[in-house]
Amino acid sequence: MKREKKLFLLVEDFEDSRFMMRRLLEMAGYAVIEASDGEQAVELAIRERPELILMDLSLPKLDGLAATRLIRQSKAVRNTPIVAISAHDSPESRTEALAAGCDEYVTKPVDFDQLGEVLKHFLSTGHAHNQGHAV
Repeated sequence: MKREKKLFLLVEDFEDSRFMMRRLLEMAGYAVIEASDGEQAVELAIRERPELILMDLSLPKLDGLAATRLIRQSKAVRNTPIVAISAHDSPESRTEALAAGCDEYVTKPVDFDQLGEVLKHFLSTGHAHNQGHAV
């Protein structure tokens, strides 16, 4: 069964941020499913097999780094692009996210023009995990 719109998994615990990001992604033509914690993120990623995952790193139950590591262990979604989204703007935080298996690191507040370019890059390259993309 072919999807008409590319499906994204948006993982964000703060409801207002999740709502705003979902609306912007939907306005850009993407279908969006949501998770509010790391456990939901892993479950939905494996079950729904999204084209791309936007992963907040500060999450309840299971943080975004641990969730990313678990997603990378699943053969079904091992190569799905994961874009970390974090309020921490430090080289250490970026390095830690990439080491956990994220493919890119975007800081909050999210610049949606920048994010749009990152998404286009991953969706147009036939992405293989950890290719990296300069932002």
